[in-house]
Amino acid sequence: MRLLPVLLFCSLNSFAQQPLSLEQIFKEISENNPALKAYDSRIQSKDAKVEGAGAWMAPMVGVGTFMSPYPFQGKISDNDKGAFMFSAEQEIPNPAKIKARKDYLSTQSLTDVYGKSVRFNELRAKARELYFGLLIDYRKISFQRENQQIMEAMKKLAEIRFPFNQGGLNQIFKAEGRTYEAENMILMTDADIRSKKIALNALMNRMPGSVIEIDTALKVSFNPKADLDTAYFAGTRSDILHMEHDIHAMEKNINQMRQENKPDFKIRFDHMSNYSAMMPRQFTVMGMLSIPIVPWSQKMYKSEIKSMNFEREAMRQQKSAMLTEMLGMTKSMENELITMQKQISNYENKILPSLEKYLKVSMLSYQENKSDLNTVIDGWEALNMSQMNYLEQLQKFYQMVTAYEKNIER
Repeated sequence: MRLLPVLLFCSLNSFAQQPLSLEQIFKEISENNPALKAYDSRIQSKDAKVEGAGAWMAPMVGVGTFMSPYPFQGKISDNDKGAFMFSAEQEIPNPAKIKARKDYLSTQSLTDVYGKSVRFNELRAKARELYFGLLIDYRKISFQRENQQIMEAMKKLAEIRFPFNQGGLNQIFKAEGRTYEAENMILMTDADIRSKKIALNALMNRMPGSVIEIDTALKVSFNPKADLDTAYFAGTRSDILHMEHDIHAMEKNINQMRQENKPDFKIRFDHMSNYSAMMPRQFTVMGMLSIPIVPWSQKMYKSEIKSMNFEREAMRQQKSAMLTEMLGMTKSMENELITMQKQISNYENKILPSLEKYLKVSMLSYQENKSDLNTVIDGWEALNMSQMNYLEQLQKFYQMVTAYEKNIER
């Protein structure tokens, strides 16, 4: 029975250590990120407004006296004492205005739907950047640990040879210094890994210290989009769809403003009970109609319609400019990425293997006492520098892949 909790803990710990793929991280961000949840609440808020768009104004009721004389005016006959009055009034909005307002309000929640898509694309790009950054850091720390082990081995060999006058004390100290430098680089890279994991946990709305591992075997390659054109961006980019929707919402608002030239209605009922029993009870019923087509009333909504038409045209031109700019920028990225991919391939298949061979030959010569430790350290430093240059180029490649994927929202 005592083994059960231990086995359960081990299984849970093993499950927690499972590497997360990029798609799993994207899914957690989509479901748990607080910034995206805020959009859901805004969408529900806008939808709730649509439900009340067809409501009428509350009726007005009143009670009081009607045509009653002021007191202290001498003897007044019963017929001149006035009446007790009850009044009720109801405004009746034009049905066309109600429909236009509903149509306009129904577009508002979709604005936040597209806004959420834009925000998710930004968060997804940030997560991809952090994930690729971790891939770089894991490669970097692997290089650094391997290089540290090589230098420690050379230092030990130099210490063994020193008593036999087969090496100088300065070479030992030089190797020792390089070992400590490698240790510092490992500490710095390890701190970068922790920082990136904290940032990823924050995106997924997890505790900062939650255990997270990534798929270090992931191979990132560049695959350009074959059918990339302005039509693709117009149908895919969430910010372009957002702008297209804003144009549509502007048209609905223009239509709502056009309905202002239609009349509104009001009905009023007054009931009078005379204070004199000899006088009959009376009532008044009035129907009223607004006249918005008079010149001093038309100016307001006509100027608003004119202004919104200009704004709509400006948005269309801005959308066209954005599509052209996006296509040019993305095509330029494709060209750069293809070149960078070739450079990285040269590092992996030619430059690094050649320098590794040079270092191995230098170490072998030193072990056979055919060269000194300085030659080995020179080869070690050359390999270190080339590895860091390779990782720097690889990081730029990953960053541009992230920007490209963000541009095409893939």
